[in-house]
Amino acid sequence: MDHNSYGIRLTDTTDGRSKANMLISRMYAWRGYRAHELTDDPNRITLTATDKGEVVGTLSIGIDSPAGLMADQVYREELDARRARGARLCEVTRLAFAPSVRSKVSLANLFHLAVIYARDLHGCTDAVIEVNPRHRRFYQSMLGFQQLGGMKINARVNAPSYLLHIDLAFVTAQIEQHGGTYEAGNPVSRRSFYPYFFSQREERGIINRLLRMDEDGR
Repeated sequence: MDHNSYGIRLTDTTDGRSKANMLISRMYAWRGYRAHELTDDPNRITLTATDKGEVVGTLSIGIDSPAGLMADQVYREELDARRARGARLCEVTRLAFAPSVRSKVSLANLFHLAVIYARDLHGCTDAVIEVNPRHRRFYQSMLGFQQLGGMKINARVNAPSYLLHIDLAFVTAQIEQHGGTYEAGNPVSRRSFYPYFFSQREERGIINRLLRMDEDGR
């Protein structure tokens, strides 16, 4: 991948959502999953990674609202228990990367931006994600997610899933300690994904730019 041509952006146009939908449909079909179309939802943020103008990765963040989260369809009881404790929830959905993208940094950048949007622009305190059993170990061992619900069938993608949860305060602490420290041979990089995240200085610059853009858009 040519990093000079690589970028991550908020997808808020019909064309952008269409390109993200095409990637999601292709990657989900390859795994035998069912995929639903992205729509213009005010409580859902979609980020896309592009290389030379082509969408090569995408991730959506759903912000909790009176309409609930997509995960409520299967894990309402578990999510309501978190809400009762005062958690401001968000969910990570529709993660897909083209097979040509092998860079851990690219995936980490996308995750980190999702954290910034949820935590700093929408005040979220906790994140959840429904994952296929084969992917559970990565989220638990490399990012620190904890299992919140037992294995159930997720009818949206027609596949088994686990509900995982993470406190965004924990994510913040990991970024402060490890963000931007990846280098070949760093032993932490073998057991944690956080060294691939932005550094604190880079994170602060991104947050400030997004907050200014948010204020200008009001």
